[in-house]
Amino acid sequence: MPPDGGPPNDSSAQATDSSIAAPDTTELSTEHDTDQGEGELERTIGLVGGLAIGIGTMIGAGIFVFPGLAAENAGPAAALSFAIGAVIALLVALPTSELATAMPRSGGGYFFISRGLGTGPGAIVGLGLWLGLVFASAFYLVGLGSYAGQVFTEAGIALPVSPAVPLGVAFGIGLTVLSLFGTENTASLQNAIVILLLVILTLFLSYGSLDALGVFGTESTPERFFPPGGALPVLQTAALVFTSYLGFAQVATVAGDIKQPSRNLPLAMVGSVILVGIFYVVTIFVATSAFGSARLGEFGETAMVEVAREFVGFPGALAIVIAGLLATFSSANASILSASRAVYAVSRDDLIPETASRINLKYGTPHVALGLAGGPIVVLTATGQVELLAEVASFLHLVMYGLICIALIQLRREEPDWYTPTFRCPAGFAVAGVGALASFALIAFMQPASIAIGFMVMVMSYLWYRYYATDVDLKGEF
Repeated sequence: MPPDGGPPNDSSAQATDSSIAAPDTTELSTEHDTDQGEGELERTIGLVGGLAIGIGTMIGAGIFVFPGLAAENAGPAAALSFAIGAVIALLVALPTSELATAMPRSGGGYFFISRGLGTGPGAIVGLGLWLGLVFASAFYLVGLGSYAGQVFTEAGIALPVSPAVPLGVAFGIGLTVLSLFGTENTASLQNAIVILLLVILTLFLSYGSLDALGVFGTESTPERFFPPGGALPVLQTAALVFTSYLGFAQVATVAGDIKQPSRNLPLAMVGSVILVGIFYVVTIFVATSAFGSARLGEFGETAMVEVAREFVGFPGALAIVIAGLLATFSSANASILSASRAVYAVSRDDLIPETASRINLKYGTPHVALGLAGGPIVVLTATGQVELLAEVASFLHLVMYGLICIALIQLRREEPDWYTPTFRCPAGFAVAGVGALASFALIAFMQPASIAIGFMVMVMSYLWYRYYATDVDLKGEF
C-alpha cells in the first residue's frame, strides 16, 4: 500500500526544520506536530487563519444564495432553520476537533472514520465525501453564475436566457484548470476575501437591522413568524440550508498546519460556526423585514441584491453583487479543491486506483484527482437544480458527520495506544451521541429525491469497496 499523505508541494506537508513546533514541547505534542508519511509539519496557521478557512468556505451560500429559497419555504422562521443547522454543526465540530488533534492527516472526516470504524465505513464516507463535495461545488457554481449574471442586469444589459447555468459551467471549468497550476497563494487570497466580505456584510446588516427594528426607514408590516405548516417547514428548510455549514470541517484537513492545535483547532471550528450562524440568522431577519417572504422567494438566488437595493439603492445592490461574487467564488474554489483532495486521499489508501493520486511534477498538484472532481462538477452544474444539489450535498455530509461522532465514541471506548489527542471534547460521549443522532435525524426532513440520490451514492460506494478493496484494512493504521 502506498504511504498515506498529501502531495509533495501541499502547504500542509512542507518539510521544515525540526526546531519548528507548537509551543507545547512535551513528547505528546511533538508526536502530533509530525504527520508521518507527509514530512514534518510547519505550523504556520494561527487562530485567525483557521477562522478564515472555516468562514470563507461557509459564508457564501447561507447569505447570498439561500435567503430567498429559505424564506419562501419557512417564512421568517427560516432564521430558526439556520440556528438549528448551527447547533448541529457545533455538536459535530467539537468531536471533530478532538479527532483532528489526534490524527492531523490529509482526508479529514474520511481519515477519522476509516481509522476509527474500519475500511468499509471509510470507503462509503471517502467516496461519498468526494461526491458530496461535487454536489456542493455545483450548487455554489450555480450561485456564482447567478451573481455573475446579475452584473449584466445591473449594467442594463438584457440577455435572452438566464446566464446562471452557462456562467456556472464556465467558472467550473476555469476554476478546475486554475487549480492545476498550484495553490500556493490560496490562504492569502482566502484571508483577503473573508476580511472584505465581513466588512461589507457588517455594514449592510447593521444598517438593515436598524431599519428592521424601526430606528429609521419605512415601517414594515409584521409577518407571522411560523409558516402555516408549523415546525415541519422549518425542519425541512434546516435540512436544505445545512449545506451552508459544510465548511467548518475543512479546518480539520489542515490540522497539521495549525499553531497550538489543542487550543486553536476547536476555537477555529466552533468560532467559525458561531460567527457564520449569527450572520445567517441576522440576514434572514433583515431580508424578511425588507420584503414579505413570498416576494423574497420570487427573487430566487439573488434575493439579497434586491434587499440591498431597497435599503440604499444602486450602491447597495452593487456592493452585494460584488460580495456575492467573492463569497460564491471562494466557496466554489475551496470545494473543488476539497473534492480533489478527497479523491487523492482514498487513492492513497488503495480504495481506488493509484492513478488518481498521481502528482503533476511541474506544478505539484494532483491533476488526475482534479479531473475526477472537476468533470462531474461541471456536469451537475449544467443541471441547474439548486435545491436538489444542495440537499444531496447536505445528505452525504450529514452521514459523514454522524459517523465522525460514532468514531469518537468508538475510539474513546477502545483507547488505542496511538490515540492521544491534545484536545478532549467536553462531555465527549454525550456530545458525540447527540451530534450523531441530530445529524441522522435531519436527513429525515429532506426531499425524497435527495434522500434517494444520497442513498444510491452510499450503496454504489459500498459495492465498489466490496469489488475493489475488501483486502484493505485501515482500522487503527496511523
